[in-house]
Amino acid sequence: MKYRGLDPRTKSLRWGLFIVAVTAIILAFGTPALDSVRTWLTTEHDKLPWYATRLLAMLSYLAITGSVIYGLLLSTGILDAIAHRTVSFTLHQDLSGIGLGLAMVHAAILMIDTSVPYSPLEVLVPFAGPYEPFWVGVGQLSLYLTAIVMLSFYVRKRIGQKRWRTLHYVTFLAFLGATFHGLMAGTDSSAPWAFWMYVASAALVVFLTVYRIVLAIAGRVAPQQQMPTVRAPRTINTPVARPERADLPA
Repeated sequence: MKYRGLDPRTKSLRWGLFIVAVTAIILAFGTPALDSVRTWLTTEHDKLPWYATRLLAMLSYLAITGSVIYGLLLSTGILDAIAHRTVSFTLHQDLSGIGLGLAMVHAAILMIDTSVPYSPLEVLVPFAGPYEPFWVGVGQLSLYLTAIVMLSFYVRKRIGQKRWRTLHYVTFLAFLGATFHGLMAGTDSSAPWAFWMYVASAALVVFLTVYRIVLAIAGRVAPQQQMPTVRAPRTINTPVARPERADLPA
C-alpha cells in the first residue's frame, strides 16, 4: 500500500470540524476550568515550580519514548505503508528535540524550586545533587546522551551514514537511563498511572527492538538458504570411428 495522503478537497471540511469541536469544548469546559486554575494558582502558587518540573519531566519522557518508538518503526519499515519516509524521519528528529528541550527546562526549574533546592553546579554535574544522587545522576547522564544523539542529526553527512547509525544506538542507553531515573527518583512513580506508563513504554521499546533484531537476522540468513542454480551438464560429442571398408586401400 502506498501513502497518498488525505484528499485535498476535504481540507475545508476538516478545518471546519476542528474549529467546531474546539469551540464546543471551550464553551462546555472553559469557564469551570479557568475558575479551577485561578483557585489553584491562588492557594498553591508557592508550589508551582515543583508541579512544573514534575509535569515537564513526564512530558520529556513521553517525547523521548515516542522518538525511540518512531525510530524503531522506521527501521522496521512499518511506517512506510502509511507515511512518507522523509516525514517520518523529520517527526522522529523533532520528538527527540522536544524531549531534550523539555528535559533541560525540567532541570533548570530545579534551581528555583524550594522543595528540593539545587545549585547550578549540582544540576550540571552528575551524582552531585542532594536528592537521590545516584538515580538523579543517571538521569543527568541520559540527558547528555540525548543531546549527543540530537546533535548527530546535524553532522550526519560529515560523519557518514555508518558512523551515524552506530552513534544512534546510544539512544537505547539514554532511554534506559531515563526510565530508571523516572522510576527510582520520580516522586510520582509510586502512583499506578506513572508506574504503568514507565512499564508500558519500556515493554513496547523492548518488543520493537527484539522484532528489529529478528528482521535483521532473518535478512542475513535468508540469502544463505537459497539453493544454487543447477545447470544441465554439458555433453561432449565424441567422434565415432567409421569402420574401414575391405575394398579400399589402407
